[in-house]
Amino acid sequence: MSPLLPWLSRRSLRHLHGLGAALGWLAYGLSPSYRRRLNQNAKLAGVGRSDRRAAIADAGKLVAELPRLWLRPADEPIADPVRWEGAELLQEMLARGKGLVLLTPHMGSFEVSAQAYAERFGRAQPITVLYRPARQAWLRELEETARARPALATAPANLSGVRLMMRALRRGETVGLLPDQVPPEGMGVWVPFFGQPAYTMTLAARLVQQTGAAVAILWTERLPKGAGYVVRAKPLPVSLPATADDEAASAGAVNRSMEAVILEKPSQYLWAYHRYKNPRQVQTESPAS
Repeated sequence: MSPLLPWLSRRSLRHLHGLGAALGWLAYGLSPSYRRRLNQNAKLAGVGRSDRRAAIADAGKLVAELPRLWLRPADEPIADPVRWEGAELLQEMLARGKGLVLLTPHMGSFEVSAQAYAERFGRAQPITVLYRPARQAWLRELEETARARPALATAPANLSGVRLMMRALRRGETVGLLPDQVPPEGMGVWVPFFGQPAYTMTLAARLVQQTGAAVAILWTERLPKGAGYVVRAKPLPVSLPATADDEAASAGAVNRSMEAVILEKPSQYLWAYHRYKNPRQVQTESPAS
């Protein structure tokens, strides 16, 4: 690990967000493909110029705050103020005892969302979060170490990870995932996202439909001037079909819910995320015993 990361982890959130905003604009200025994708994706959603400009800086803030979130001791709470809106909704859903699926778009500080849930609710009902391992070995090792915290487990975005999440829900626990992440080939369907076909995971709806779990949106707004975060929980804006018979209808309902949430705060969505790319091929796994 570079000595720069521990040094950054000790800087204030306001300092890191200032640095991150500059890095966001630097990436935007130096990469024509990044700049083109950000603008094209945002315009598809009807996002105006001022929100697009804010999103450029916020993408950099997301990266800059990671050392502070990842490298603190595992038994220490999030160092910066965290305020909740909608915590009572999650409490009601958890009380049903059938498990809870939390859907989080690439928006705001999604790292905080899982950590904040684990701190507030994890002692009673732990959370397992689906993630895609980084390609670089050093970053993959850092992610796995940093994200493993009390009441917060991780599951890789493959068939073994899906099995882990199913088991967690059947124990009455919570799982979290980013449903606007492009899944591997064979694990999604092509449905509209802001009016353009996007390969969309079927897992998000299937977890709910096959287990009877409750489902909610969870996303974390990044406050200005390093003032901390607001974790927002809310019902799914578009109801899922009762069964998974029509995967396109289920995935479409998830996409429309993500669109509604994203447009509440478009300045904090990662518009440069390669949402409309073709899925990657996945290697066949040996059956689990």
